[in-house]
Amino acid sequence: MLFFSGSLTYREIMKLQPVESSMIKAVGYDETTSTLEVVFNSGKTYLYSEVPNNVYLELMDSDSKGSYMRDCVIDCYPYQQVKKRRR
Repeated sequence: MLFFSGSLTYREIMKLQPVESSMIKAVGYDETTSTLEVVFNSGKTYLYSEVPNNVYLELMDSDSKGSYMRDCVIDCYPYQQVKKRRR
């Protein structure tokens, strides 16, 4: 199991794009840090680090984003679940 240990400060500026998927609600990518942000339909958000730009582009172009995530991203790159802030 891989874990992400990077800074989360840039999250505020990462733009998320809604996607059509039974598994994923929205996806964002930061080329500067090679970080992929994925919001799942379950409501959980994960950051995946060290993700090459071509993997992000292939994800966005795939017919089944959930299958692509399972095959090419999940457990392939360091990740961290984003904890919701308590108000």
